[in-house]
Amino acid sequence: MFIYKRRSEQVAPQEQVALSPETVEEVSKLFKALADPTRIRILYLLSQGECSVTRVAEMLDLSQSAVSHQLSLLRTLRLVKYRREGHTFYYSCDDDHVIHMLLQTIRHVQHD
Repeated sequence: MFIYKRRSEQVAPQEQVALSPETVEEVSKLFKALADPTRIRILYLLSQGECSVTRVAEMLDLSQSAVSHQLSLLRTLRLVKYRREGHTFYYSCDDDHVIHMLLQTIRHVQHD
């Protein structure tokens, strides 16, 4: 059983709420996605604005194939979305909550 409680809150045992197995699984998938350095770099870049696959590859010094593979996974998790203009796909962030969490974590790590 997983129970969430803020440090400042005192919750009586009968008021505690367990997370469903489905919620735990979805949270686990999200953290697994964010555990990959390449995906972190891609999401951070996209947090600054929309980019084509070519631009992401250039900015991060990765092959277009590697970028496309990672973007496909991020799209499956609904963390990024795309729009097509001719033959070019432009990607942007699709989950502000996750981007906020990522940026908070980056600030936390950089804090001295």
